[in-house]
Amino acid sequence: MNLRAIFILISSLLGWALFSNIMDLAEGGYLGLLAGFSTGAVVLLFEYQLKKVDIRTIIGGFLGLLLGVLSASLLSFLSGTIFSEDQFLYFPWRFFLLLSFGYLGLAFGIKAGKEFSPMEIRRMLNDGPTESNKKILDTSVIIDGRIADLCETGFLEGVFIVPQFILQELQHIADSSDSMKRARGRRGLDILHRVQKMADINVNIIDEDFPNIKDVDSKIVALGKKLDAKVITNDLNLNKVAELQGVRVLNINELCNALKPVVLPGESMRVFVLKEGKEAGQGIAYLDDGTMIVVDEARRLIGKNADVVVTSVLQTTAGRMIFSRIKEETESSILQSVR
Repeated sequence: MNLRAIFILISSLLGWALFSNIMDLAEGGYLGLLAGFSTGAVVLLFEYQLKKVDIRTIIGGFLGLLLGVLSASLLSFLSGTIFSEDQFLYFPWRFFLLLSFGYLGLAFGIKAGKEFSPMEIRRMLNDGPTESNKKILDTSVIIDGRIADLCETGFLEGVFIVPQFILQELQHIADSSDSMKRARGRRGLDILHRVQKMADINVNIIDEDFPNIKDVDSKIVALGKKLDAKVITNDLNLNKVAELQGVRVLNINELCNALKPVVLPGESMRVFVLKEGKEAGQGIAYLDDGTMIVVDEARRLIGKNADVVVTSVLQTTAGRMIFSRIKEETESSILQSVR
């Protein structure tokens, strides 16, 4: 703060000294003080705005502006054969070229700076042009936490994109008055911080937003289409909407279901009947991976181990359910114990 005050003071004194030499000492001094103070204030305001901008955007904008000015200068030099310096249109033409090419270069540089990823450039230099490896993380998959474990195993790599509206949603959940929501939000922020520290993963937090779109899921789909990126999610509804609009989706739940052991009808297994099922006489058991097993006529075996035979397997996007019946040997032993 003191440094900024000194800068304003120096700017005002320089303005006073400059205008005093050009104009009358009294009038020029006051005008110079005002001009110097205004210039210093504008510079500090510009500095304050720059703090909100990502460094990649600043570098991209500067390089784009430089490229635009150089292109305009080259074109102005080449058009010297059309307009001579004595003609009236020469200087307006040069001004138009500098303004238009400078603006186009600045706009292109800012856009390219937001999407710039050093890891992608390195991959293109090493392996040549490849399919887009950008992945957008949604709130559900960050809070879930399994994404960090997958990254540590090396199954997922590349550029992870986290838009500001997702980060704001996480912060909103972390600041919730509800203790459970608050814990989930803080877990999500911890998981994101953990992924950021991984060497093979490049996490880009971008400011891209869609003010006309209210729903967060719709914003994710729009961003995926714009960046040609995949969406990593656990949300079944987002999965369906994204696929309908041509956005590729990686669903962590589908991956986990695919990695579960295959169970075929006719196989036998030993399970612990935990509780009563919805239908009359049914018992419910679970495998080690959490898969639910519905056992017919197993109500009397609640709290006991039982040998069962798989009758059918129902696979859905939400998970897998196994239907089974009591094995004949188990039924015989139960009847004998009853007698």
